[in-house]
Amino acid sequence: MANLVYKRVSTDQQSTARQDLVLAEAGIEDPVVFEEDPGTSSRLHPLERPKFSELLTYARPGDTVHISEMFRLVRGNQHILDVLDVLHRDRLALRIHDGAFSAMDLTARHPRTGELLSTVKFMVQTFAAAGELQRELTYDGLRAAEAKGAKGGRRPAVAAATAVGVRTAYLEGRSIAALARDHGVSRGAIRTAVADLLPKHTATEEDAPAPELPVTLDMPGKVADYLRTTELEPVERAALDQGVAVRRGQDYTLRVSAALAVHRQLLARCQPLDGGQGVPAVPAQRKARREYENRVSALTP
Repeated sequence: MANLVYKRVSTDQQSTARQDLVLAEAGIEDPVVFEEDPGTSSRLHPLERPKFSELLTYARPGDTVHISEMFRLVRGNQHILDVLDVLHRDRLALRIHDGAFSAMDLTARHPRTGELLSTVKFMVQTFAAAGELQRELTYDGLRAAEAKGAKGGRRPAVAAATAVGVRTAYLEGRSIAALARDHGVSRGAIRTAVADLLPKHTATEEDAPAPELPVTLDMPGKVADYLRTTELEPVERAALDQGVAVRRGQDYTLRVSAALAVHRQLLARCQPLDGGQGVPAVPAQRKARREYENRVSALTP
């Protein structure tokens, strides 16, 4: 029986280092690896992805499919159910080695009807609905910001036509912050335009704030497990990937070192664990989120 390993990253700036670590720790014997091209979107249905389709073609009844975390393979509720149906049809086992689903047997079916067990469906739908709600909240927040005139993405660079005027104003004593306001660009864009005019030691310049130092907080394991099933920004994903797991009896906490702003972003992303909007709250998860909230709030000025 073969061990088939599936790996995927969402952007070509990401690596499979964390997946490699999790799968190596699992001690999989003679793995046959199927790795999607970098940047294969999670929005593309798993059954339409080239390498996962290749895996299914290669597989034989009795083989086991291994993934590091569920979100590497699926994005939402329907994706999960579709994949489980195909694995059942082809008589393949599924092993998830980390994250919210790692302790569950998602292939468990009723012995008479062959249908997925209701407990499996409930857990799949709960986690998937929580992830969908988070994406909806993020989308609604972006739309609200746009309605107020805010625009996403980086602010524009200094146009070539105005660069000379910016440099002249800087030499005449206009501050970087004031020039940024005047031209509707970031301070970094102004610094780039006048880079050769800046003094050698700019770290003490008043308009260049000191970088925010990382803060180490213990994140409850249930919060970490949930966050690993959601879409995160690269800096947020890196903070989780670099966290150190500390066992607490049968549970664990993830010791995460990141800027306080990143902790606040992670806290906002696990808001669905409090329930609401038609998504049932699991008491243990809600308690875990509030523990993390208290730790973040204690450091907030």
